[in-house]
Amino acid sequence: MGNLTLDDAALKQLVDAFYARVRADEVLGPIFNPAIGDWGEHLEKLTAFWSSVMLSSGRYKGQPVPAHLKHRDHMNPANFDRWLGLWCEVTGELMQPDVAAQLQAKAERIAESLQLATSFRMPPRAPANSPDFSKSELIS
Repeated sequence: MGNLTLDDAALKQLVDAFYARVRADEVLGPIFNPAIGDWGEHLEKLTAFWSSVMLSSGRYKGQPVPAHLKHRDHMNPANFDRWLGLWCEVTGELMQPDVAAQLQAKAERIAESLQLATSFRMPPRAPANSPDFSKSELIS
């Protein structure tokens, strides 16, 4: 059980510790490490994201869904569960219990949204010369 409160300094410590664990993870590391070109810049962006989410700071200016769509092949329920499991471990180790619970609940909602966004696939469009079965005269 940790003792960090919810402020920008604590979020920086949390993000740094969490992604150090992600990078070392046998499943997530091989997914994240080649995908991130500059970890320092990425950690700053993620700290700004969590600051915006948890403190309403408005520091994050990115678009998380498009950023994750290019990695959708790796975004399956097992990997999300592993990510959330590590998040719960690290938040529990570093943050005060009530703060850890808030961060965990928010991460679960974010993960659910990302899963929905990255798993949604539009059905293929019918060719232009395909019959239109929506016309009422076809239902006689």
